[in-house]
Amino acid sequence: MVDQVVSYLAGAGGDGVYIDATVGSGGHTAALLDRSGSSGARVLGIDRDTQALERAGRRLRPYGGAVCLRHGCLSEMQAIAAAAQWPSADGIVMDIGVSTDQLDDAGRGFSFSSDGPLDMRMDPGSGDTAADMIAELDESALCSLFRDYGEEPAARRIARRIVRERARAPIVRTARLAAVIASACGGRGSGGRHPATRCFQALRIAVNRELEQLEGGLEAALALLRPGGRLVVIAFHSLEDRRVKTCFRLHAGRNIALAGGGSRFEYIAPRVRILTRRPLTPDAMEVARNPRARSAKMRVVEKEGEDYESNTTKSG
Repeated sequence: MVDQVVSYLAGAGGDGVYIDATVGSGGHTAALLDRSGSSGARVLGIDRDTQALERAGRRLRPYGGAVCLRHGCLSEMQAIAAAAQWPSADGIVMDIGVSTDQLDDAGRGFSFSSDGPLDMRMDPGSGDTAADMIAELDESALCSLFRDYGEEPAARRIARRIVRERARAPIVRTARLAAVIASACGGRGSGGRHPATRCFQALRIAVNRELEQLEGGLEAALALLRPGGRLVVIAFHSLEDRRVKTCFRLHAGRNIALAGGGSRFEYIAPRVRILTRRPLTPDAMEVARNPRARSAKMRVVEKEGEDYESNTTKSG
């Protein structure tokens, strides 16, 4: 959805200052700078994956000083921006979740399509791996993880099977975990998907604390935006999208009925205006080109100007 992202952030071009908070391989950053041409636009690119930053550095080298790359998490966005002397932004993009490069690298352990170590860390240099969680969590904790982060209906049965199988031999490879999950589900998934899909998603979210990072990143991004600046967020599953939607609605505000009559407009500062009442989704051509994009949902808000508090009304 690169074209939609650039259209909302850069418009017809200009010398904007942007943050690509999940720079990945640099696709959104390159598109923003290409749209802006020689106007002086700059992009601060952030990613917690050091391998992604290396790829982005190679791809974005032709843009020279227009790009500044930094290592870090979404929740650290304000501190990273301050250290890079990037006090504010005209636009910020957050493309949440795992990238194609990460999924296709068996050595990272994000996917069961090829056997690899059960790692799943977006920052390979820190934190527990998925194998650590599989080894250390008890049956109840595993069940909660699969149910809460994977919305897996067979969570209890899968957790019980994992505990039994790890007692025989440690589960440290993606292929073995996928096989254990499949055996717990009778070898069948739902809707044509592999039975391990939801559990792998749940493990990845837990290993990387993705939902906490997302919530912290949303607040950091809204704080960094200049009045009139826009935040674009692309989510790939319902757990992420619900949090984005809730955050945007709370900052956009609503009228609250008062017991004595009338109403009061309430919101969480800074106030925003929602530009996408319904999330945007990829068109059929993009899905055909990249099937993994089919679940993407894009939401956009614009930060209100400094006088928004004067527009807050209380009637009665």
